[in-house]
Amino acid sequence: MTASSRFALAHFSDLHMPTRGIVAPRHWTVKRSLGYINWQSGRKRSFDTSAVDLLVADMRKRSPDHIAVTGDLVNFGLPSELESAARWLEALGPEDLVSVVPGNHDIYVPLRRDPGVARWIGYMRSDDYGLTIPDADNAFPSAGADVRSAFPYVRRFGKIALIGVNSSLPMPPFIAAGELGQAQLHRLETVLSATGKDGLCRVLMIHHPPLASLASRRRGLRDGQALAGVLKRSGAELILHGHNHTNTLAAAEGPDRPIPIVGIAAGGMIKNRKHPDQLGRYNLIEIMDAGLPSCQLKMTGYGLQTLNGPIVEVQHCNLAGADVNLGAIAGA
Repeated sequence: MTASSRFALAHFSDLHMPTRGIVAPRHWTVKRSLGYINWQSGRKRSFDTSAVDLLVADMRKRSPDHIAVTGDLVNFGLPSELESAARWLEALGPEDLVSVVPGNHDIYVPLRRDPGVARWIGYMRSDDYGLTIPDADNAFPSAGADVRSAFPYVRRFGKIALIGVNSSLPMPPFIAAGELGQAQLHRLETVLSATGKDGLCRVLMIHHPPLASLASRRRGLRDGQALAGVLKRSGAELILHGHNHTNTLAAAEGPDRPIPIVGIAAGGMIKNRKHPDQLGRYNLIEIMDAGLPSCQLKMTGYGLQTLNGPIVEVQHCNLAGADVNLGAIAGA
């Protein structure tokens, strides 16, 4: 990709593909039982794979250069769900076309001897460029271990670096918070600095909203303040997240300029009681003149407005302009 070319990145999140089949007794835990009751009592009527199918079909017509998925592909982190999600990813595209970070529903409870989200490892590892950065050369741990040690990963596309981090780890019932952890934050700072020195437009993928001010403590990133410090010192050009099931635009403070933060509605949502106008959606982000410091970002949102479609354009904005109100730094 030349410095003046266009790179199109499609962003999906929070598919929450419905759980099917019988759950083996050994997989039931208190948290899964409570989550299942919540799913059966109403949440399952809010999500359906039909929405995801419509979005993906529309996205394919636009031929993006890459696809980013920021977590919560499933609901209870069951092995059968994670296997189904792996098959869905294979149908979505090859490993070099799709990048994933896990969400809190993907890493729902400790799985002990089960590989968990390591089933998706091909979509969550550094490419040859990323492997030249020591702190992006991280192997997945053995089954049952904290998989945050395998992140961040880095993938390079011309003058663009796609960086994935893992904010998800098992939490007690009724808690959907996330945490990067000190070790991953340290590695991320090294990665952001290295990719910045190489003049790359850095796109950071994370499941939870990256700043503490963007979600409640029960649902937010517990070390969001520490991440804000990393971003202020090392910078990034764009942050993509999910988790809140809403379309939001915010900004973090960078060393030279604000960093746009894009949150997106749940991809699998067909009914939203809190925000009826925010149904399943994906964003297409156009990155032009990608080499620093001239990286230009534009975003177009495509989504449902009614249960069965069609998919229509619902938003268009410049991610480096007044549309995002980048002068008002989130959490400042």
